[in-house]
Amino acid sequence: MSAIDSRRFRDVLGHFPTGIVVVTASRNGRPVGMAVNSFTSVSLDPPLVLFCPARSSSTWPDIAAAGRFCVNLLRREQAWVARRFAARDIDRFDGIVWGPSPGGAPLLAGTVGWLDCRIELRMEAGDHIIVLGHVEALDVSEGAAPLLFFRGGHELPQREPGGCT
Repeated sequence: MSAIDSRRFRDVLGHFPTGIVVVTASRNGRPVGMAVNSFTSVSLDPPLVLFCPARSSSTWPDIAAAGRFCVNLLRREQAWVARRFAARDIDRFDGIVWGPSPGGAPLLAGTVGWLDCRIELRMEAGDHIIVLGHVEALDVSEGAAPLLFFRGGHELPQREPGGCT
């Protein structure tokens, strides 16, 4: 069996829409955060979620050292927030309204919802790290539409002709 081309792998998976979140933490009183689209729920009992930062991430070490994080579920209108938290070498919190979550991590204003978590486990997996978080507090804004990542951009998938309704 031949090796899978990484560009083709990314292109194929790009056809599966994923939600976009900003994972934040507070390290030595300083807010840190990064955009993530590899986020999912894992378990209801106990309440567990996971996200996968790149091993090359310059933000992950600060979140790991904090030992806890907040997952901010972005709204459809917050694509600019996702771009800001994906950028390098800028103050990602410049112009962002936020306050502390119950666990002390930055809680961004205007999101669909949030989950405050304690790091339960971390495991290296290829060029990423799997981070399992135990959810300790959470909330949601009813009726808000989430921001999705689809085919390499922030958009909603369109129904294909002849597709299901």
